[in-house]
Amino acid sequence: AAASGVGFVLVVDRRLDRWAAVKATLLRIAGSFPGNVALVLVLRPSTLFQRTLSDFLFKVNRDEFKMKVVMLSSVTELHAYIDPAQLTTDLGGSQQYNHDNWISHRTAIEAFALMVKTTAQTLQAFGTELAETELPNDAPATSGLLDTHGLQKGRMKDELQVALLQGSHLLECINEPLQSDPEYGMTHDELDNLATVQRLLGQLDETEKAFDGFWERHRTKLEQCLQLRHFEQRFREVRAQLDVLWDRLSEFSEVSISPAHADHVLRELIGHEEKACEVLDRARSLAVDGAVLIDSDHYAEDCIRPKVSELRGFLEKVSSTLRSKRSLLLRAMELHTRLEKVPPFTSAR
Repeated sequence: AAASGVGFVLVVDRRLDRWAAVKATLLRIAGSFPGNVALVLVLRPSTLFQRTLSDFLFKVNRDEFKMKVVMLSSVTELHAYIDPAQLTTDLGGSQQYNHDNWISHRTAIEAFALMVKTTAQTLQAFGTELAETELPNDAPATSGLLDTHGLQKGRMKDELQVALLQGSHLLECINEPLQSDPEYGMTHDELDNLATVQRLLGQLDETEKAFDGFWERHRTKLEQCLQLRHFEQRFREVRAQLDVLWDRLSEFSEVSISPAHADHVLRELIGHEEKACEVLDRARSLAVDGAVLIDSDHYAEDCIRPKVSELRGFLEKVSSTLRSKRSLLLRAMELHTRLEKVPPFTSAR
């Protein structure tokens, strides 16, 4: 039995043993017991010879034990020190106790506690590894990393589920007496075991929630990184196409020398606009996609926003230039047409 605060009270039952076993037990307790021992109560050997021998040798060896030891002749004397309600039936008490069950549950609980600790450490190490991973600079590598981390996360979750299942099974084993007898009164040890397993399961549940939250943030960042790499790749392609389009447009002359020539140049301009339409649509669509990324709280908003502005500015510049050239050509055609209607100038005689 254990007394909280002042130390442990140990009961050593050696009624069916010899003094040598009593002495060996006391020396082992004095030398290696992990806690503070307040009192050791010994039910001494019951045979006449061993009882007489133990009484004599205990007085001789008392100083070797370095702790308070009381030799008792019967469980009745034991009850003067410990309430029978706190003792098991073999010591004249009322507590039901099965040593095999206690060992089984204690061993299982210690193994489960180690599993909980190991699982938490594994998840923490995995989280640190993910947090320290540098984001790739291209879409294929980012996609591959997302798949790899997803598989690793799945294995971590499997380990977590194994631990949760083991804890749930252990909880069922401790509660098993209640299944057959709802009125069963749990012992202090059983209640302690129940509280310990429930606490460990609570730790696992908190660990899982924390891990799930971290994973969602990490997965979101990888997905946003993949979106960014796709956006950047498309931006480079569209920007190159826009540069080619602008060079061609800059070289396009809106000067005409006759109505027929003005009409011909206008048709060329219209054909140029039709060819440029696909590139402009791509640029417009990419600008919209970039705006969507910005609105979705993308972590690289500062990188995306200037590119979206650049695309929109280029679109406006190209559209304005096309309108201007078309307008100049239409005015030139109108002017040529009016000039053709004016009668030729005739000099006076």
